[in-house]
Amino acid sequence: MRTNIFLILLMFTSFVNFAQQDAQYTQYLYNTITINPAYAGSREALSIFAMHRPQWVGLDRAPVTNVASINTPLNNSNLGLGVSFINDKIGPTNKNSISADLSYTIPTSENYKLSFGMKATANLFNLDITKLNPVVASPLDPSMQNIKNEFSPNIGAGIYLHSDKAYVGFSIPNFIESNRYDDNEVVIYKEKINYYLMAGYV
Repeated sequence: MRTNIFLILLMFTSFVNFAQQDAQYTQYLYNTITINPAYAGSREALSIFAMHRPQWVGLDRAPVTNVASINTPLNNSNLGLGVSFINDKIGPTNKNSISADLSYTIPTSENYKLSFGMKATANLFNLDITKLNPVVASPLDPSMQNIKNEFSPNIGAGIYLHSDKAYVGFSIPNFIESNRYDDNEVVIYKEKINYYLMAGYV
C-alpha cells in the first residue's frame, strides 16, 4: 500500500537535479589549486602536483582525469602565481582546460592569513559520436555531429583563510555558464556554475 501511494505521488512530482560538472578528485586536499585560485602560493614554497585518476576500472570509456599543476609565491610580495592543466575524459567527451591563477595574501592575525584569488581558464571541449551507437533518422542529423575543439574562456575567484593548523575556503572556479551547440543550435552540453566550500584542521 505504501509503495502504491509513493508511486502515485511520484507521478505528480517533478524533480530538478544538480550535480558537479567539474572534474572529480578523490583528494581535494592535495588538489586545492584547481578549485580555489586563492590557494596559489599559500604554502610559501614552490609546489608541483600531478594526478591520474581512473574511475570504474574495467568499464569501457569510464571517466579518466589527469591533472598537473604548479604554484609558487612571488619573491618579496604578497602575490602567488599558479598554472594548472586538466584533462577529463567521460565516455565520448574529452575536455581539456588550462588555468592561470593569481592570488594576493594579507595577514589577519599573528597566525592567520587571508588570500584572495582570480582564475582565468581556457577550455577545449570535444564530442566524438563515433564512440556512441546512436539511432537516428538520418546520418546527416545535425544533432549527431562531432564537436571538435569547441573553445570557451572562463573566469573564477576564491577566498582562502589559513594558518599552519587550519583552513577554510570558498570558491567559484567558473563564473560564465556556457552552452555547447552544433550547427543547428541544439544544446549538447551546458556548463553550469559550481560552488566549493572547504575546511580542514590538523
